[in-house]
Amino acid sequence: MVCAAMAKNKTPGYKCSYNCGKVEEREPRSCVRFKCGLLNTIQNVLHQRPGWVEVKDSDADWDFNWCDVGWLRENFDHSYMEEHVRVNHFRNHYELTRKNLMVKNLKRYRKNLERDAGHMEASKSRKFDLRIYILVTSYVPLKAWLYRDGFARFSSTRFSLRTIDDKYMHLTNVAVQKTAPDYDPEKGCKWQMQQLRRYLTAKHGTEMVDTLFKEMDNIFVRSLQSVQKVIINDKHCFELYGYDVLLDQNLKPWLIEVNASPSHTPSSQEDYEMKCRLLEDTLNVVDMEERLTGKEKRVGGYDLMWNDGPVYREDTNLETFGSSCFTANTHLGCVNDREKQLRPLLKPFPVQKKM
Repeated sequence: MVCAAMAKNKTPGYKCSYNCGKVEEREPRSCVRFKCGLLNTIQNVLHQRPGWVEVKDSDADWDFNWCDVGWLRENFDHSYMEEHVRVNHFRNHYELTRKNLMVKNLKRYRKNLERDAGHMEASKSRKFDLRIYILVTSYVPLKAWLYRDGFARFSSTRFSLRTIDDKYMHLTNVAVQKTAPDYDPEKGCKWQMQQLRRYLTAKHGTEMVDTLFKEMDNIFVRSLQSVQKVIINDKHCFELYGYDVLLDQNLKPWLIEVNASPSHTPSSQEDYEMKCRLLEDTLNVVDMEERLTGKEKRVGGYDLMWNDGPVYREDTNLETFGSSCFTANTHLGCVNDREKQLRPLLKPFPVQKKM
């Protein structure tokens, strides 16, 4: 078995990189050498991927590196990389994740919240926000994929504006919620996106929920476009972003923040299975094996939503296409048939019961 390595000479048989516009016949790469600086689900997925071999020697050649931002800052600009090599961050990824980009939205959200005396969707039960995944494989041109799965994170305490000191009421982070006195690790504090979409549809109707998801599509694309000119695009880079979104009482989405290193540590068996699918499909889109043609609009649970312009659904009526909110080729919260394909391959996630 011959491994394609990060060498000075081009890989034998290599004819076209993933982002090439021209599609040519290519021999699939039989072996991929990878490095991984994280000890969580991504490492499990990489180890289970056929033909992928981990490289632990710091001086050894590699083809793929799922690195942390520290490694990127210290090594990227000093490393020679063959055309096929990939890393999981853009050099100045922080341009999209700057907190001050989201301050205006948070201030407006809080103003609306106070005006409406807390009568938003979450105030009737528990506060929640959404985690949604966007994969960017290029900024020039912009090419972005939206994952069908995601989840809503709930607080363990019923919402109220009477106090802002209760972290279990206002912070939905799993790291916070799992320390709550009544936290159940088997149930967790998440709903899968499909479950949330069904609930919202039953309560508010299909038309209102469809509008909500179209508005979120608009947020994703506009946020990426806002940094497109300042991100240092590099064919070796891709980025898996975790978007955090709040919904108000009118089902209006508000962008909280964008994470360039979203957590892949699972909190339950269901969460573990979802993140395994997400990461497996991310690797399929990045396509180190060179199996894709470049014309795909769906890869696993990913739908291509923007490719140097909007990618429309097959059923989109272009005569009614609006400039403020487009109907993208996205299916967030719809059934992801990848679950049935990957579930038999996944190892059980050990849930530790609280003592």
